[in-house]
Amino acid sequence: MTALRWTSGAALVLTYGLILLGAWVRATGSGLSCPDWPTCYGHWVPLPAEIPPEVGYSYMQVMLEWVHRLIAGVILGPLILVIAVMAWRGRHEQPRMPLYAGALVGLLLVQAGLGGLTVLDQNSPWSVALHLGTASVLLSVLCLIFVRSRPLPGKIGGGMRALSGVVWLVALGALVSAAMVTKSGASLACTTWPLCDGALIPDLGGPQIRLHFTHRLLALGTGLGVLALAIAARGLPQVRALAWTAAALVAIEIGLGGLVVLGEVPFGIALAHQALGVLVFTLLSLALWRCHGPSRETDIVHGLSHA
Repeated sequence: MTALRWTSGAALVLTYGLILLGAWVRATGSGLSCPDWPTCYGHWVPLPAEIPPEVGYSYMQVMLEWVHRLIAGVILGPLILVIAVMAWRGRHEQPRMPLYAGALVGLLLVQAGLGGLTVLDQNSPWSVALHLGTASVLLSVLCLIFVRSRPLPGKIGGGMRALSGVVWLVALGALVSAAMVTKSGASLACTTWPLCDGALIPDLGGPQIRLHFTHRLLALGTGLGVLALAIAARGLPQVRALAWTAAALVAIEIGLGGLVVLGEVPFGIALAHQALGVLVFTLLSLALWRCHGPSRETDIVHGLSHA
């Protein structure tokens, strides 16, 4: 399982970087700089002379989108297939590992299709959000394989398991809603911070302000949930460090969210805001799967026997 742990860890880091690259593509408005799929202007490797001057995108923007596709299809995709093979070979040590790997491959196929859909659907907010949401779940399944590749000491109480699951879901909602806010042009729908247009609960008549305010509520829910998780994990060292680190990052994340509004979406701060959001979600995914240890006695025996 050591080789699987290293390989899944590498895929985890690569997926995190790929999601951030996707955020960079969105922040620079480069999502449609390659208007066709899977090629780019009909070429697998577009050169400057092959980009029509009337498209309105710089070659840098084209390369951002192209590199994003390249990493996903040529590096991460094959790496996930390698993980699936390793998981199948290790099924005698971890009987459920092939199931996790099967879910990972399935998500990879769905994500590839959604990548094409976002282009064909002209980067609509819902398609971009669905693309990011699937990528985030794929990242979480990689966390699951990474955690399960090393024996766990045993099960954790049901209350802690439920709490970690709820916080994970709220954090996922915050990530997806952030993509919707960005793509729908709602980043400045609330013109003040921490209040929205000077009110605790603003007038929710417009769709953009509803979307923006929903994202703020999900971010606040994530912060409160992470704090509750950190306090509840005081006797669980395998979860406590992750939860407190996530809590500290959420505090910074909320502050960056305020700077995004007050600074009228400065590029660097907006990108850092998204990077921290994905990092918090990664830590919560690791905490989630540590809380949801082996559910069958046979799995625990298998794990302890190889400690």
